[in-house]
Amino acid sequence: MPRPARDVDSSLTLKGFRKVERDHHFYFLCVNGKTTSIRTKISHGEREISDTNCGLMARQMKITTPQFKQFVDCHLVHEAYVELLIQAGHLQRPESEELQKNDRDRSRR
Repeated sequence: MPRPARDVDSSLTLKGFRKVERDHHFYFLCVNGKTTSIRTKISHGEREISDTNCGLMARQMKITTPQFKQFVDCHLVHEAYVELLIQAGHLQRPESEELQKNDRDRSRR
C-alpha cells in the first residue's frame, strides 16, 4: 500500500535523519551527532511513495520493506532501527554503548 510522502518525510526526520535539499530531498541518518553512510531520498513534488519506491527506500535504509512500513507507521522507533543496523553489521556500536553492554553481560554471569 503506498505511503503519503509527507508521512515518510516526517518519520525520517523524527527518527534521526537529517534532511538536505538538493535536486531531491535527501535524508542522512545521524547517530550520536555523527552522519552515517545510511541515506535515502524522495523526489520533489512526490505526493505518494509507491510500493516499489518503498522497497527501494527500504534497501537504501538497509532494512526490509515490512520494516520500512513499520518505520513509517511509527512501530519501529529510532533506537530499534539503529539496533537492527548494528546487528546486521551496517553500523558499529558506539564505543560508550559497547562498554555498557559488556558491563551488563559481565554482571549477568
